[in-house]
Amino acid sequence: MAEYKHSKHIITKTKSDLTLPAFRREALKTAGDTRTAMAYIDDDVFKGAFYCECVWFWKGMDKPEVEAHTHPFDEVITFFGSNPDDPEDLCGEVEIWLEDEKITLTKSCLIFVPKGMKHCPLHIKRVDRPIFHFTAGPASTYK
Repeated sequence: MAEYKHSKHIITKTKSDLTLPAFRREALKTAGDTRTAMAYIDDDVFKGAFYCECVWFWKGMDKPEVEAHTHPFDEVITFFGSNPDDPEDLCGEVEIWLEDEKITLTKSCLIFVPKGMKHCPLHIKRVDRPIFHFTAGPASTYK
């Protein structure tokens, strides 16, 4: 990318030394070619930034991507399908738990998770076309 006055504000890759909590590390060991981490920002990458992670899912997974957990901050979790003829179509099936309720997603969506709410497991069950996913929360790092 060309150098611009504000180039430092444009993040084009994932965090090279990203350390995820244990509830995320184990599932990623077997994720293989099911996903590609695209970009990640937090206070370590850019001073003052909140955390945000962007991922493409290419294939479904045999087991959940993320186990049940809570955060001391609000979080937004998103999934968007890649069908240009029907952007609302998730192009697959994602299962997520919010508290004690299992929810099956088949439409592109934003999910608001208030701080302290137990959420996940998150299971990418089926991917017919690539699914774009990002999460963000007003915390300096993801913990």
